[in-house]
Amino acid sequence: MIKYVAPNSRLTAAAKKRRVLLVANGDLRLSANQNCWAAQEKMEEDLARSVAAAGYELVRAHPYKKKEKHGFISSQKEGMQVFAGIDPKMKLIVAEAVWQYSHHLLHGLISREGPILTVANWSGTWPGLVGMLNLNGSLTKAGVPYSTLWGEDFGDRQFVAALKKWLQTGSYRHRTGHVRALSRLKVPAATRRVGEKLARELQHDKAIMGVFDEGCMGMFNAIIPDHLLNATGVYKERLSQSALYYESTQVSDREAKGVRNWMDRKGMQFQTGTRHKELTNAQILDQCKMYVAALRIADDFGCHTIGIQYQQGLKDLMPASDLVEGTLNNRDRPPVKSRDGRRTLYAGEPLPHFNEVDECAGLDGLMTYRVHKALGQPVENTLHDLRWGDWDQSGTVEDYVWVFEISGSVPPAHLIGGWKGATSERQPNMFFPSGGGTIKGISKPGEIVWSRIFVEDGRLKMDLGRAGVVKLPLSETERRWQATTSQWPIMHAVTYGVSRDQMMARHKSNHIQVAYARSAADADRAMLAKASMAAALGLEVAICGTGKNGRTW
Repeated sequence: MIKYVAPNSRLTAAAKKRRVLLVANGDLRLSANQNCWAAQEKMEEDLARSVAAAGYELVRAHPYKKKEKHGFISSQKEGMQVFAGIDPKMKLIVAEAVWQYSHHLLHGLISREGPILTVANWSGTWPGLVGMLNLNGSLTKAGVPYSTLWGEDFGDRQFVAALKKWLQTGSYRHRTGHVRALSRLKVPAATRRVGEKLARELQHDKAIMGVFDEGCMGMFNAIIPDHLLNATGVYKERLSQSALYYESTQVSDREAKGVRNWMDRKGMQFQTGTRHKELTNAQILDQCKMYVAALRIADDFGCHTIGIQYQQGLKDLMPASDLVEGTLNNRDRPPVKSRDGRRTLYAGEPLPHFNEVDECAGLDGLMTYRVHKALGQPVENTLHDLRWGDWDQSGTVEDYVWVFEISGSVPPAHLIGGWKGATSERQPNMFFPSGGGTIKGISKPGEIVWSRIFVEDGRLKMDLGRAGVVKLPLSETERRWQATTSQWPIMHAVTYGVSRDQMMARHKSNHIQVAYARSAADADRAMLAKASMAAALGLEVAICGTGKNGRTW
């Protein structure tokens, strides 16, 4: 473990220049921090050796907590105490091998004068890469300058060279030549008109985004300021998870069992047990009640898209919302009647749901739904974590293959076999103490559009690109599942014209939005139509990479 140095330690001016502070931000959940500490500790030791090789000393700015059995900052309160004792001008590294709550330390980073470097280890075991991308997106939104690095081996020559440059200059910039402004592309007139027409309709008729408690897990980057969102024609309906819990308790067992029976008939396999740490039928029944409740509340308020925070608060009352979220995002789903029994709610259509109340994903998902519907393409879409990636160890695919993975919101329509290809496993107890089933499966091969809305320079921006979902041998899929979270759905994605490091350098979020199209040409058109819609709504739009086989627009 690298040493902790008290903030009042006296240093000569020369020693101060050679010292670099490290902070390790973590989860709010004690179980997660304890389970993930070993990976963080190893990462810090590897990073310290690389810093030392460059002629600097890396020291912790906060101690290991023996009673709690980890060395993470685990609350905003604790973060403020730590940063109050840190020299604001010293070099600072935020090292992340785990998921972290950005608001625990955003306050300290906003007020810093010295250079900031965010670093993550290239590992899928714990979502450190995901945590770092969330922090990067949050810093971007806050207008805080920072540099960022990642790597499988901190002793690698390329990593050490980049680290040394940051240590010497306080800055390191990655190449992002794969990014082009939409204005530089020639979009077919008919495609552009589709997007512009949809933008006019949204701004004229307007839409309601139902937000079940804002600000999930410290994701500052996932909150769109109202004045920016409202300019697109979308307005928030701020809803409470306590209302969702209450409404769920009002749904009868009979109605909930009807939802479960519908899924059983469709061929979904629930891997159930009898102990609480297994997936139980009682947990599934509660999830089915939440599904009915979410649709009824959305109908009450006229919502066009909704996002459930789950996590803090609701996680102590009900099983996970993931089964609910993915089902809502699917066009083929259990029918739910209105309170008076006269109407089927959102009949024959999905109710776009954005996981973890990521409002950027919510706006993106609503736009994607409308664009794909107008073009006659599959309307189901979801966000994923940009979790990890690796070369295909089976040799089946030559390209670099990303692991896109998320605990919830994935529609069965995205999976091989649809509902029949979906299984439901209990959520990991470390993150989900009340249990609940996932929608697990392997995403089907095909052409997709990926995108991300983010906030930078006080305005909304959007990146879009093209990718292909590839089929890997089951043994390789299992290797990737075991290297990440095996209970979650997985997408094997190859991003066209965007390398691993280009994606990491540019992407301003832990999340990435994806939607299928029926062919490569259809996906190109859907991407450009959505880009045109975004531009007409006032977003600054960029296209990343190329089309299939290196095709450019």
